[in-house]
Amino acid sequence: MKKILTFILLMTCASMASADNWPDGTKIDKWFADTSKVDVKSLGRQYVITDYGVKDDSTIVQTMQLQAVIDKAAKDGGGVIVIPRGTFLSGSLFFKPKTHLHIAEGGKLKGSDRITNYKIVETRIEGETCMYFSALVNADHVDGFTITGKGTIDGNGYNYWDEFWIRRKWNRKCYNKDAQRPRLIYISNSSNVTVQDVHIMNSAFWTNHVYNSDHVRYLDCYIYAPTSGMKAPSSDAIDIDKCHDFLINGCYMNVNDDAVVLKGGKGTYADTMSVNGPVERVLIQNCHYGTTHSMLTLGSESLHDRNIILRNCTSDNTSRVLWLKMRPDTPQQYEYVMVDGVRGKTKSFLFIHPWSQFYNPQKRDDMPASFCRHIIIKNINMDCKSFFDVVAKNDKYDLCDFTFENIKITDEDNKFDPRAIADTKVKNVVINGRKL
Repeated sequence: MKKILTFILLMTCASMASADNWPDGTKIDKWFADTSKVDVKSLGRQYVITDYGVKDDSTIVQTMQLQAVIDKAAKDGGGVIVIPRGTFLSGSLFFKPKTHLHIAEGGKLKGSDRITNYKIVETRIEGETCMYFSALVNADHVDGFTITGKGTIDGNGYNYWDEFWIRRKWNRKCYNKDAQRPRLIYISNSSNVTVQDVHIMNSAFWTNHVYNSDHVRYLDCYIYAPTSGMKAPSSDAIDIDKCHDFLINGCYMNVNDDAVVLKGGKGTYADTMSVNGPVERVLIQNCHYGTTHSMLTLGSESLHDRNIILRNCTSDNTSRVLWLKMRPDTPQQYEYVMVDGVRGKTKSFLFIHPWSQFYNPQKRDDMPASFCRHIIIKNINMDCKSFFDVVAKNDKYDLCDFTFENIKITDEDNKFDPRAIADTKVKNVVINGRKL
């Protein structure tokens, strides 16, 4: 026990020493240190939905009535839409500038399980801008938008999941979009967003999707979808799509897919399209992961991801800690990524493989090179089935400049080979009790 406590103390001290800088050495803006909660009382007038004719009845879809409350608040100059104790069923809702959502403890905003109750709009899905179904909660060009409260946003996904798995039995190659499922929360083209304290559960598809936004905070949220029995397919916890300055702090994530996923576009010419773009300056810290496919994934629809930190997090049963998905049909550049102070259990800690699911390579003579470089893994204490699960030699991407430091792990496969990646640095790495 004394040795374990000493190791944790050393990890904490080492993490604090580099806490002020991004992996490329630039200073982390003080905005990232602000984990204070939004005071709902400061957001203006509160519109309790039951005061405006919305009934506490989980059997009737009240999309029009709920949207009318949002529209009234926007017309009156803004305010907070309050979901009180009870269950309220709805299709897609669209928040307007200066409006906010608060879900009181014991309150539940529940999504309809019929896709006909979700509008088809131009939106962003799987690295493309296209016509698709809107989410349950939508906020587009809503700077300062907040979702607060200790209640629940429930995607009511069971029937969508069931239908998806039936489709997969019929056609193993069916796309996610073929199943026609809504996301739970979609925030786009917005700045200074906070989502705090809420339970965000049972999404039919992706749970949280944030696109082309900046200075977004997820604080102390509980994000869940089932990973056994009727599993929730593609229920990513938080998809970060063409965003910068993003903080995830103190969240719990248990979903039947990847947890935090960086996205920005896909396709051979994706980097030439203005709707696509990089993800920069993302800090994920103090989080607890239950069962997920990964803790942090770059791809499968990423272009350029830079200055990404995952630190001081615990894994109960993640399949992977850091997953770098390399699409042969897309120029992908992942650099200055740090995993620092992670503990617990995982199957594959570092997983780098080509990602060819549903890909569509095209001829392009000036295709930018794909690479992963300046990847730092340090202060790790984990039990792994495979610490190093890497396809290092591939004609579609290059790997270089990885650092492994202050690592104490068990590794069933025991296949770590620092020579596999050019310019790899190893310092104080102990695997299965043996120091390298």
